[in-house]
Amino acid sequence: MKKKSPLQIQVQALAALLLLATSEPCAKAATQPPPNFVIIFIDDMGYGDIGPYGATKQKTPNLDRMAAEGMKLTCFYAAPVCSVSRAQLLTGCYGVRVSVPGVFGPAGKNGLNPQEFTIAERLKEHGYATACFGKWHVGDQPEFLPARQGFDHYLGIPYSNDMQRKSSATGQRVVPLVRDEEVEELLTDEAQSRIVERYTDEAVKFIRENKNKPFLCYLPHTAVHTPIHPGAAFSGKSANGRFGDWVEEVDWSVGRVLDTLRELKLAENTLVIFTSDNGPWLVKGSDAGSAGPLRGGKGSTWEGGVREPTLAWWPGKIAAGSVCDAVAGTIDLLPTFVTLTGGKVPAEPVIDGRDISPLLFGRSKQSPREAHYYFHGWNLEAVRQGPWKLAIAPQVETMGRGTSDDAKITPRLYNLDVEIGEQTNLADKHPEIVAKLQAIAAKMNAEIGGQSPAARRPPGVVEKPVTLYPSEAPVPQKEAATKQPKKGTNPPSQ
Repeated sequence: MKKKSPLQIQVQALAALLLLATSEPCAKAATQPPPNFVIIFIDDMGYGDIGPYGATKQKTPNLDRMAAEGMKLTCFYAAPVCSVSRAQLLTGCYGVRVSVPGVFGPAGKNGLNPQEFTIAERLKEHGYATACFGKWHVGDQPEFLPARQGFDHYLGIPYSNDMQRKSSATGQRVVPLVRDEEVEELLTDEAQSRIVERYTDEAVKFIRENKNKPFLCYLPHTAVHTPIHPGAAFSGKSANGRFGDWVEEVDWSVGRVLDTLRELKLAENTLVIFTSDNGPWLVKGSDAGSAGPLRGGKGSTWEGGVREPTLAWWPGKIAAGSVCDAVAGTIDLLPTFVTLTGGKVPAEPVIDGRDISPLLFGRSKQSPREAHYYFHGWNLEAVRQGPWKLAIAPQVETMGRGTSDDAKITPRLYNLDVEIGEQTNLADKHPEIVAKLQAIAAKMNAEIGGQSPAARRPPGVVEKPVTLYPSEAPVPQKEAATKQPKKGTNPPSQ
């Protein structure tokens, strides 16, 4: 046999190393299942309402542990009101891009267009089981419900728990509890006191049933939206009235979900996100939460209206006790989850979110987006890049309250790293930053905001909407308009 030359030996060794380098990741990928995802989405919870963000009157030991074992995101954004936030999370787009600028009421003709791709649909492309248990609120007609938007299972109140109507059968003010596409029960105020427990039971059951395959569990709680209805086991237990009681029940729910993942040995392959849809509804007094150090609340584009208390938990992947100050938000969850499955979001249709897994895993401290845009209704009111936030329109303090004198001045420039409470207008001191952010805002406004956007997609429309149950009261048509808004107008907020 002819002896191999030194060059042949080197070539073969190099080939073997290349084969090893390429085969090991493939083998690992073949044995490592895709990650599971759980999104716990709270309603009307403020930045200062849980222990990791400074709350003291209500105790949140499970969320405290979640933060200690995972990451606290301090600049995580949603939207000013319910429906918009849910559309953003589901589609990875700003609400106005998909024509969801405000709040959908019962039996309305508009909803999230079924032609949009939701986070559930994108994950189902990768073999995921999907379920939603809780408040839906992007349209209550069958065409808009979760079963038509990528979810295998649904149980929940399809809109806010205060959108009650009188049942024709009983004369009581109720909201429907829908399973998939059928009304399972009509809930009175008293029955709402079990709603957190019922959602949690369904979520735990779903996780157990799908422990051997990848899953997405979307748990958008009705709590802590008014009317406040804590469960009997939590009523009167906090030092912050019934609002604090309901926060403590939410904390119990989080603990039960995390404990289930630990028990089933799924924790190290599951990313759990805890966040809220908008800031506290401050006009509700003792039934409202707290924005902590932030200005404003629900219905506004002040930080208190849209910056949310957010935790990310994935033992072994996300560093324990870590903090991320980079700008991120609900629009980033869809592309992040798809990336973590090994997939890629198609270039069309356009989405606004970006993959934030480098932030979660500590590989980056920079936001993957050029800027964050604060829309109120159809209108762009502010833009943030790095520490700088430029307000380009007057802003209300919170839904139900007027506009302060300083908030009527435009433009207003705030350095959020220096002053989180948005009190000192620095526009006169930094004209170059103002000009830069005005240009960025103008570009995005031309694309999807205002009266004549270039790239806004149509809403879902049902020509003859109906109530989900026989109702005595006429149904108001407070909808996100399908036509372009009149200048300076916004849809109603709830």
